[in-house]
Amino acid sequence: MEKVAIESFAMNGGVGDNSYANNSSLQRSGFEATRSLIHEAIMEKLDIKHLTSGNSFRITDLGCSAGPNTFAAVQDIVEAIEQKHQSEGTQLPLPEFHVYFNDQVSNDFNTLFASLPLERRYFATGVPGSFHTRLFPEKSINLVHSFAALPWLSKVPEEVVNIHSLCWNKGRIHYTNAPVEVKEAYKGQFAKDMMRFFNARAKEVVHGGLMALCFPCLPDGQPNSHFLINVLFDLLGSALMDMVQMGRVDEAKVASFNIPFYASSTKEVVTLVETNGRFTIERMETLGSPILQAREGSECYSKTTRACTEGLIREHFGHDDEIINELFDRLTKKISDSDSILEESYMTYVFVLLKRKED
Repeated sequence: MEKVAIESFAMNGGVGDNSYANNSSLQRSGFEATRSLIHEAIMEKLDIKHLTSGNSFRITDLGCSAGPNTFAAVQDIVEAIEQKHQSEGTQLPLPEFHVYFNDQVSNDFNTLFASLPLERRYFATGVPGSFHTRLFPEKSINLVHSFAALPWLSKVPEEVVNIHSLCWNKGRIHYTNAPVEVKEAYKGQFAKDMMRFFNARAKEVVHGGLMALCFPCLPDGQPNSHFLINVLFDLLGSALMDMVQMGRVDEAKVASFNIPFYASSTKEVVTLVETNGRFTIERMETLGSPILQAREGSECYSKTTRACTEGLIREHFGHDDEIINELFDRLTKKISDSDSILEESYMTYVFVLLKRKED
């Protein structure tokens, strides 16, 4: 199996005030918009008779984290498959469902499994590891689901933190409002990671199996500088630079820190799927998500950003709680002061349904 150096970190674990479990409502709003699409996709595109083998149906949720969203998604999928099975009028019994919850090895699987629904109709297994690599045996998975995880890169592009490179991103922690060379470096890393992702899944998914993927994505032609997630990362970088000016954080540390997240365009996604050639695009839709006003949503946005990035920040800057708390207090204030910026921002997801081709 291919070995890939992984530098990204899991979302905040536990059920505390700064946990992902308690700060993923923004992701949930995006997920709600896809629920009907996933149900329709299963009803229209899933071949129950062909895929069910040995009365077992295997599902994986890639990038599950430790929050409640993954359980809602899996429950919807299981119910849709059961309805599809009944609508076929087959005499075969309902399959047994095996669900594999995947995330980084540092993910809080203890919290995840402690909150498993008691009345679930599936067997649950944890699968630690990066979805940029192989995770399962060949032709063993019937349906892959992933929500909001794919833009997280396996690592920051190396040239972005190379002081001798044209892509050196000094003074910023993301490609938002950076020179075009920085964005191209991120784009290149995303393309490499997605090709690894598709190659791995092509081995693991049975012929005719489905992948239901939904993740933050730019509509073609929209500026990345107005994409909500990028705006939040830009404000976080600004907060860090303020702390540099005050002598609270070392400037060299900030210069070598970047967030491994890339929001691709829908056109890029289509190109990567077609270049890989192992899947067909059965359905693709762009979905909007509500934007809160800065004064109303500043704490929500700040806590969501913290839940997603604190592990990265602590690993790079150290585990000083005072510094971490100050950073996100500053971020909350910057968001609150940014009504005009958020008024121009947008938040969109792309839903892509892929089917594994015959070799």
